[in-house]
Amino acid sequence: MPDVRLASRQGKWILLTTVLGSSMALLDSTVVNVALPRIGRDLGASLTALQWTVNAYMVTLAGLILLGGSLGDHYGRRKIFVLGVVWFAAASLLCGVAPSPGILIAARALQGIGGALLTPGSLAIIQATFHPDDRSRAVGLWSGFGGIGAAVGPFLGGWLVAGPGWRWVFLLNVPLALLCVPVALRHVPESAQGTSPLERGREPGGGGEHARFDALGAALGALALALLTYALIEARAGSLVVALSAVAGLAAAVAFVYVERHRTDPMLPPDIFASRQFTAVNLVTLCVYAAFGGYFFLTALQLQVVSGYSPLAAGTALLPTTALMLLFSARSGALADRTGPRLPLTAGPLLCAAAMLLMLRVGPHAGYLTDVLPAVLVMGAGMVTLVAPLTATVLASVDTTRAGLASGINNAAARAAGLIAVAALPLLAGMGPEAYRSPSAFNSAFDRAMPICAGVLVLASALAFALVRRPAPGCRRPECRTHGSVTAPPLEGRGR
Repeated sequence: MPDVRLASRQGKWILLTTVLGSSMALLDSTVVNVALPRIGRDLGASLTALQWTVNAYMVTLAGLILLGGSLGDHYGRRKIFVLGVVWFAAASLLCGVAPSPGILIAARALQGIGGALLTPGSLAIIQATFHPDDRSRAVGLWSGFGGIGAAVGPFLGGWLVAGPGWRWVFLLNVPLALLCVPVALRHVPESAQGTSPLERGREPGGGGEHARFDALGAALGALALALLTYALIEARAGSLVVALSAVAGLAAAVAFVYVERHRTDPMLPPDIFASRQFTAVNLVTLCVYAAFGGYFFLTALQLQVVSGYSPLAAGTALLPTTALMLLFSARSGALADRTGPRLPLTAGPLLCAAAMLLMLRVGPHAGYLTDVLPAVLVMGAGMVTLVAPLTATVLASVDTTRAGLASGINNAAARAAGLIAVAALPLLAGMGPEAYRSPSAFNSAFDRAMPICAGVLVLASALAFALVRRPAPGCRRPECRTHGSVTAPPLEGRGR
């Protein structure tokens, strides 16, 4: 039975270490985009290499995040969390000293593995250790402080890139890990599946206490994402290798579905998609976060390459979006509880689509107050309207015992959508490998990319309007009511 109280000395240390661990991954997901132009200049990297700098991390994170939670249940949550923090810090150190784009990309893939271990592990520790009366408040504080980390990320990244240099964007994780690991080892109790009644029923049947451990499914999922991403990024070459990669990626995806359908205890049980509402919301998620992934990747480049902003100014320019989410996400969730999810899930993507069309005003010598800020504020309003109801609807569409699984799937789907967008959008917009070195060429491609993102968001709105319905009364509600992540919806705990 979990019995640590939040007000106790141990409870405060546990909260601190989980916030530190998850903040490492949240910071990294927001600061790297700001550093991309300097990375490209210093390492002589092409746009393709910059795409891989983002996507190598996302491939392993999206493909393995469901497995990461299972490893914690199986081997011990503290053990896997600490392993994730150490792994992430070691990979960050390798990123920080990388002498070439190839080594940086490989190190980013290793970072994603660490992120897949520590991200679900931090929430699982809170679930397994805090007294039930304090659990919701602890989760709320964890998600709120994590959101602050996500908000600070672009500003901090811009300051580091403009000052000590882009390598410190990665090296910063090392002292955070040196603080986090000793605290975790000293103050966080070990727990595994079955030690807490809050964790029961995680498997598809909902009644057992063993952990899912589907390494084959995770490997096939990550392989499919990697091969399809490679085919999209390298499609300009039109070579036989690219074609074979696309075919192999589709084959790996088919094999993943086959394995998950035939395993007795799969990582991603297909029967969860029997809920039409769950399937519909995940389709909306794929569209929404594909647009977001492309938008944040290209906007950080547009502000620096075309508009002439410094890294610090570019990072600060995007801060209002996350600030609005931190301030109003809880109120948005409460409003959606009263109105139902259909209206916010229809209106939110349309607001975000309008923001992306407003970004067409951001060109050479764009003024912040007149050109950038209106788009950023509308984007923040759209994300406030959208993200909290999206999470609530995901949780409400499945049985309470499968809430954690549903949240994990939705989170992984959002990350996969973002990496596919970063791979495909430059291709669709006609960006060549050296486009980011030419302000005029990049600006023209950016002006083609934003309407594409807006169109995907309009599709998301139409799907929500046609398919999403009000959930049944008394369903599961989110615990993470305050959040600021722009790369994926917040993770939620399992059944209570």
